[in-house]
Amino acid sequence: MGDISLRLSHLSGNDVAFIILAIILPPIAVLLKVGLTTQFWINVILTILGVIPGQIHAMWIVLF
Repeated sequence: MGDISLRLSHLSGNDVAFIILAIILPPIAVLLKVGLTTQFWINVILTILGVIPGQIHAMWIVLF
C-alpha cells in the first residue's frame, strides 16, 4: 500500500494526462505508452469485452 501511495504522490502532468486518456480511451493510452505491442492488443480485446477491464489494464500499464 505504501508503494502505491508514494507513486501516486509523485505524478507528473504527463502521468495525469495518461490516466485521463486511460479512462476515456484505454487502447490509445496503452498505444502511446508502450507502442504497437502485445499489451496494446490485449487492451483492445479487454476493451471490446468490457470497457472496465480495458480501463483497469490501461491504468496498470500507465502507472506501472
